[in-house]
Amino acid sequence: MTVPSFEHLNVSLSDCGSVVHLEFDHGKANEMGLPQLTELERLLDWLDGTGGIVALVSYSRRLSRKGTPIFIAGANVTERGDWEQDRVMAHVRWQRQVLTRLRNAPVFHICVVGGVALGWGTEFLLTADYRLGADRAIFGLPETGLGILPGAGGTSELWMHIGIAHALRLGMTGERISADEAGRIGLIQERVVDISAGLERAAVLCALAKGKSPTAAATFKRALLHSLGSASEERMALESDAYEHCVRSGQAAIGRTHFDDIRKGKTPLWGGRVLLD
Repeated sequence: MTVPSFEHLNVSLSDCGSVVHLEFDHGKANEMGLPQLTELERLLDWLDGTGGIVALVSYSRRLSRKGTPIFIAGANVTERGDWEQDRVMAHVRWQRQVLTRLRNAPVFHICVVGGVALGWGTEFLLTADYRLGADRAIFGLPETGLGILPGAGGTSELWMHIGIAHALRLGMTGERISADEAGRIGLIQERVVDISAGLERAAVLCALAKGKSPTAAATFKRALLHSLGSASEERMALESDAYEHCVRSGQAAIGRTHFDDIRKGKTPLWGGRVLLD
């Protein structure tokens, strides 16, 4: 299996071949613009069509000239300097669609944040299934100070992760918060000392995910995300459809057949991932 080549994103496979690393290292401060979004969309096309990938780890080791660690400092607003209003709005609609696709990608997505994650950087975290923050991580939403609002999930999705009051605090004041505060309000799930420690912890989680049925894991994620905001009966129906899909895919039978081996820590040959329509 080989990863497509990219010019603006650093994408590689881990040694085990089933985990993709997405390392941001571009521009002045990993700002996200048209070239990066185009390649992120290409990466999503590849992930959707490649059944052997179980996890995605997003991170950055980037340092500013002053030595400040950076995750994603925000969207590339300067590239829009001579754009007409319609083009700006269309671009933001598109980036919202790309991030929505990433949120629903059939892999376990872990973000490791070692530095500045402002605006789009904070919104990017909302695409992850699990988020780790290092000591020097900084989070914030400065958009309302620029005459706009967080338009890539910061308005529509953030409150579901941290609550309405904290979302309003971040969006209406632009206050920057530390990793400790981000952990307290639920923006990140674990604290780590630095980016290296975060990547080590991510590797442990990826190793656990690697042994699971790719069909069952992807179907679990899909059913859970689709249940958000749904009534109880609809949630139960989604769970039923997801469970029965695992049975029909044949991977439930593999699990039953190899039950004793699985209990001993051995991983059966699950076969390819079968997505639920």
